[in-house]
Amino acid sequence: MAATPDGCEHYVRSCLLKAPCCGKFYVCRLCHDGEEKHQLDRFKVREVRCAACSTIQEAQQTCKECDVKFGEYYCDVCHLFDKDKKQYHCQPCGICRIGPKEKYFHCTKCNLCLATDLKDNHKCVENVSRQNCPVCMEDIHTSRIGAHVLPCGHLLHKTCFDDMCITGAYRCPLCMRSAFNMKEFWEDQDKEIAQSPMPTEYRDTTVKIICNDCQAHCTVSFHVLGLKCSSCGSYNTAQYGGTISLSLSL
Repeated sequence: MAATPDGCEHYVRSCLLKAPCCGKFYVCRLCHDGEEKHQLDRFKVREVRCAACSTIQEAQQTCKECDVKFGEYYCDVCHLFDKDKKQYHCQPCGICRIGPKEKYFHCTKCNLCLATDLKDNHKCVENVSRQNCPVCMEDIHTSRIGAHVLPCGHLLHKTCFDDMCITGAYRCPLCMRSAFNMKEFWEDQDKEIAQSPMPTEYRDTTVKIICNDCQAHCTVSFHVLGLKCSSCGSYNTAQYGGTISLSLSL
């Protein structure tokens, strides 16, 4: 595959990687994986070819023949060449992350780099990024798409989270907890229910529910527009069992 000083659609670089798996030259692992039926192991790359003079050489930041700089940023572990995006290599993650480094910290339990404003302010889920995104089922840990941390601690791609919001989905696909602060939505639900009384024969009917947000089991008044948790006020609930009528025959 030909390369230019601009690299490819994925990275800005002036060299091609020699794939240790098939011996072919590709601008990056993503270009390789898009054309081959196997994946390129970035950590096993040993040689590159200069895009300017075509010299094949040991992986390094600058061409030994023409002094072209292969990338503003270079990691000799990941063999990542790219323009400067304030990248840094995180040893516990095992890969390079887009920085700047001082704005991120590595959570040992989550085993992932997170924004510093989440330090002591997020729910840890062990090795959370080693699971695929529950929306698109693609890898999160090594993805070039940023991850969004839900209040429950689960991760999904930022783009997948945005798509959820557009379609009106508001629950974590894994644990069903609310994916963001729903207080205003619940208040609107309260008003709508108050303005829509149930028919007389159902006004004393109750149902058993479980709240997806606080896990409480409650017996609440039945309403077709929503079942409100009496513990935390959430409408993110699920009914179990049948209805119970409290009406008495005289």
